[in-house]
Amino acid sequence: MTYRIPSNRDVNRRSILKGAAASGLAAGLLGVSSAPARATPSLGGTFRVGVHDGSSTDSWDPATTASILMIHSSHVARAYLTEITNENTLGPDLATDWQALADDGSEWRFDLARDATFHDGRPVTAKDVIASMNHHRGPETTSAVAPLLADITDIRADGDHAVIFTLAGGNADLPYLLSDYHLVIQPATEDGGIEWADGIGCGPYRVVDFKPGISARFERHQGWHRAGSGAWFDAIEMTVLNDPNARQAAIVTGDVDAVTDIDLKTASMLARAPGVILDDVPSGTHITMPMFCDVAPFDDVNVRLALKHAMNRQEIVDKILFGRGTIGNDHPIGPTIPYHADLPQREQDLDRARYHLKKAGHDRLSVQISVNDTLLSGATNMCSLFAEQARSAGLDIEVRQEPADGYWSDVWLKRPFCVVSWAARPTPDLMFSLAYKAGAEWNESHWENVRFNTLLLQAKSEINQELRAEMYAEMQSLCRDDGGTIVPFFRNRTSARRDNVMHSESIASVWELDGARGYHRWWFA
Repeated sequence: MTYRIPSNRDVNRRSILKGAAASGLAAGLLGVSSAPARATPSLGGTFRVGVHDGSSTDSWDPATTASILMIHSSHVARAYLTEITNENTLGPDLATDWQALADDGSEWRFDLARDATFHDGRPVTAKDVIASMNHHRGPETTSAVAPLLADITDIRADGDHAVIFTLAGGNADLPYLLSDYHLVIQPATEDGGIEWADGIGCGPYRVVDFKPGISARFERHQGWHRAGSGAWFDAIEMTVLNDPNARQAAIVTGDVDAVTDIDLKTASMLARAPGVILDDVPSGTHITMPMFCDVAPFDDVNVRLALKHAMNRQEIVDKILFGRGTIGNDHPIGPTIPYHADLPQREQDLDRARYHLKKAGHDRLSVQISVNDTLLSGATNMCSLFAEQARSAGLDIEVRQEPADGYWSDVWLKRPFCVVSWAARPTPDLMFSLAYKAGAEWNESHWENVRFNTLLLQAKSEINQELRAEMYAEMQSLCRDDGGTIVPFFRNRTSARRDNVMHSESIASVWELDGARGYHRWWFA
């Protein structure tokens, strides 16, 4: 077994924990656009974007953010302590600097921009940061990222423009964690809560109109603390276009300047359309098919293994992604992510699938999988192809097409077998803590493995990079062979823009459109 560790493998203990300069961890994510762009940004224009995932249940509450419309809107109107840069390294946002105050990473200090203001002119202070973090902490929180903050025992102000985080144990990844799209900075209220209902923030643009699941409009925030380094557009307009054909028509006709996702079966043809450029960026973005491990028949690991062995992943990548991705191995750490383990690749093995099905006590087994194409252009076809592949192994998979509206509230985490799209997280700890840790709000398969959870706790504070890599390799193996999630592939981030939309040569791959930050990084020619 081999594994990949960060390129800065000889870095010492202190430099690992020392702010942005220590951030070689995400270097493997680097994405290069299909076409170079002009190097000199200029101000002006309204950037119109067709977004592929929005719902009438969308809300400005950062604890519940899930759809692409809200993830992108949060990056437009709000700020975070840190960000993933266009080169996929860690960089500053509201925090101008950070450092570990303890060698084991159990205490951190973050210095804040002194000129940051909310959209209504109020200054941003340490009090706002503390309230914003506490929105996701404590027994009353509804936040999906509460498990990521569970080890934080105290957050305190050090004056108006610095905060200190104290943790129960070491966490070398805390600065990365704070770039998570839920952890926006909002104004504090007198009772220690936050104002979130109207979308106010301290990001590059302010909200001027918002219709859940339909559209959003923003105008430049003149008091943005990073003015001069971005926010080149005068205004942003987002329109939800859940239908991939509608997105393609809009970008071809010029009704929008960019779309967040394209139908891969027509990608090559779209790339030849006059005035259209594709950005095709390898990433750790992946599709999951979680099975509830506490609901029959998926509570038997042999059923889970039968389904995993029945899948022909290469055929799915070829026919559904049209080659724009790499095959998965039933764990969420892709080849572009630090600590990716080079495990033996699971291939389709129908004999082995039948063996596991028989071991579970079934000659034939019928299951139902829920899906909608807003997750991925061709997601329904992917499930139908999987059903064909699995049939001769004794598995009858019924594909249930669910409505796009309400998929995240009514299907995900509700149906025992469904399809989900996940963006990459910059470190394995973030991904595992969100979706695989026992008790996590987003543990979508209800999987619990004692050894996995022990390693998860140990790895986050392990400074020896070789030992940390070994732990993450074992965790990936446990996901693969015991876990409740099928990971068929890691897909490229494939979006489209008009040829007058410019950006730097490298763009982030963690979300569509330069990590959802093209709204302030890009500009018009």
